[in-house]
Amino acid sequence: MFALLLTLLILDALLLSVVVLLQAGQGGGLASLGGATTDTVLGGRQAVTILTKLSWWCGGIFLVLSLLLSLVPRGGSSAGDLQQRLRAATPTAPAPSAPLPLGSPTPPTSAPANGQTATPPTSAPSAAAPSKPSPAPSPGAPAPKKAK
Repeated sequence: MFALLLTLLILDALLLSVVVLLQAGQGGGLASLGGATTDTVLGGRQAVTILTKLSWWCGGIFLVLSLLLSLVPRGGSSAGDLQQRLRAATPTAPAPSAPLPLGSPTPPTSAPANGQTATPPTSAPSAAAPSKPSPAPSPGAPAPKKAK
């Protein structure tokens, strides 16, 4: 049903485009806005031709088909089936592990292949990093001097 309505909509859109392009222009357009009468601006009353009737009919059919297509479900699997297949195909993420505290040794990731025992690395405090942050200087204090 969806494919049939979509095909009809496409054919109607092509026919509507051809019919509108075949119509003769009313003339004037935006160039006639500079002081012309309302007949010239609005185009006046023209004879109703077969192309005018056909363009109105094609436009109405286009509107109705578009509204029908928005109500008719698409062919194939429904959206719920597609979501279930996507959930089943998506791998689950591993559980996040808690971060290790700073300064603690990292656990060995695998056992040694030779049967030797692995020794965990020792963590020694770095001499460059102070254990306690220095206080911030007061706003009126002079800048500290650099050591040479």
